[in-house]
Amino acid sequence: MNYSFLGRIKVLSFCILLFAGALILKLFFVQIIHQSSYSQRADRQYSTPSSDIFERGTISFTRKDNILVSGSVQVSGFKLAITNKDIVDIENTYKNIASVITVDHDTFFNKASKKNDPYEEIATHLTKEQADKISSFNMKGVNIYKEKWRFYPGGDMAAHSLGLVGFKGDELAGRYGLERQYNDVLSRNKDNPYINFFAEVFSNLKETLFTGSKERAGDLVTTIEPSVQAFLSNKLLEVKEKYNIDSIGGIIMNPADGSIYALDVKPSFDPNDFSKIKNVKTFSNPLVENVYEFGSVIKPLVMSAGLDLGVVTANTKYDDKGFVIIEKKQINNFDKKGRGPGTSMQDVLNQSLNTGMVYVYQHLGRENLRNYMLSYGLKDKTGIDLPNETSGLVNNLNSPRELEYANAAFGQGIAMTPIEMVRALASLGNGGNLVTPHLVSKIKYNDGSEKEMVYPTQRVKFSEKTSREITRMLVTVMDKSLKSGAAKFEHYTVAVKTGTAQVAKENGGGYYEDRHTHSFFGYFPAYNPKFIIFLYAVNPKGVAYASQTWADPFLEITKFLLNYYEVAPDR
Repeated sequence: MNYSFLGRIKVLSFCILLFAGALILKLFFVQIIHQSSYSQRADRQYSTPSSDIFERGTISFTRKDNILVSGSVQVSGFKLAITNKDIVDIENTYKNIASVITVDHDTFFNKASKKNDPYEEIATHLTKEQADKISSFNMKGVNIYKEKWRFYPGGDMAAHSLGLVGFKGDELAGRYGLERQYNDVLSRNKDNPYINFFAEVFSNLKETLFTGSKERAGDLVTTIEPSVQAFLSNKLLEVKEKYNIDSIGGIIMNPADGSIYALDVKPSFDPNDFSKIKNVKTFSNPLVENVYEFGSVIKPLVMSAGLDLGVVTANTKYDDKGFVIIEKKQINNFDKKGRGPGTSMQDVLNQSLNTGMVYVYQHLGRENLRNYMLSYGLKDKTGIDLPNETSGLVNNLNSPRELEYANAAFGQGIAMTPIEMVRALASLGNGGNLVTPHLVSKIKYNDGSEKEMVYPTQRVKFSEKTSREITRMLVTVMDKSLKSGAAKFEHYTVAVKTGTAQVAKENGGGYYEDRHTHSFFGYFPAYNPKFIIFLYAVNPKGVAYASQTWADPFLEITKFLLNYYEVAPDR
């Protein structure tokens, strides 16, 4: 009997403790986690429509001092709707409303004349002052509802990274960028908080203690640095306008871990007012969705393969006649001029000689060239946390024709996304690591927990020794060749390479003679890089080479980053 009685006491005590724990957990969620939401719902000054007020998690940028800056938030306000059958005088009602906000007369009358329609929205995104003024008229059939909407404080800042929230049919959700990629995290439970008390308690408890199949709700913290993003955006806009460029983009990334500080594309859009954009392609992100032939920025990747296998060194010389014949096809240097028999591999990078890269390929062989190029991930998706990523087109590396390999050695006939390109080029300076480019560093969940994002890294084929040697060669390009040596930084080592490639015709029938893609990359401080910059421009007008298009903008961005982050000199 005693044992039975004690057992019942233990069971009852356990149930009481479990119930008390549930109550405490509920209070924690009500007073701490959901305090803002419950406070707003408790405000009964204005009625609310039958559907819940739109709720969504936030997206933040991270300043260099780790202070968070709002990138995508919820803004509270009010909307005006009418119940047509209750309106006594349509004209007078319109005049009162029009005295506070701008409303089209004909549109209002068309909506107000639908006598059997119980609900017509007239205006949204009203301020409290506007809502109070309209309410003061005490007009029958006129209702003010509380609402929330998505707001992007920076306007078009990082628009292609953030994306936007919009309707697709009846569903309001993330449609591009991080808004789409992390829609499950940013979306909020639409259940009414005043009902199903125990369901929320125990669902929160389950999500806290166990890992469910459904992603928990939370807020995103990104690696985007707002000042860096703004500087890059302004610089791209300047260059686009100067050369009347069709499409232009840039990426600034940490080559050591793949954190993206800035990512931008022009033309862009303002996600607060995206309905003004007529061409839907403007919303897509060409940095991850489009492929390009980038030309000579590929050369350091091929040169690294030659260095790693020992088939060439920086001092290896060949006879540059200005052209080379491959399978009866003539491949020329950019200026169709030869440099003579004493031309070194360093000269090949300094002067961007196509014939020299064919020489490297011929000493590598098809299989080695293919294996090294594929080890850079040029045909693979990078895994960046943005939607619709595509992969490179490198089928020519499986061709039976020698010509295709020769062209690939100087960056023609193979096409990559800009994000694939910057990841591959980052491996030159980081010791041979293929990082995962990414934008999200942390998720702050609504249950109070946080998730630090971890992204994989893999090795390329070349060694750390090769990484240092190709870096030394690219620093020489900066110090001696860019702007004829005038670009050299006295106290910093900077590794650079330019690229100019013909644009392939859309129907696959060769290349345009008068259209080019200009690209440029650089990383610094070169032997322990903190930043890599990749820039490209499609079809710039009135300028022949990437060194002319991009040298000055690159130097300005580099100086800004060195000063802004107070990077210590390395020489």
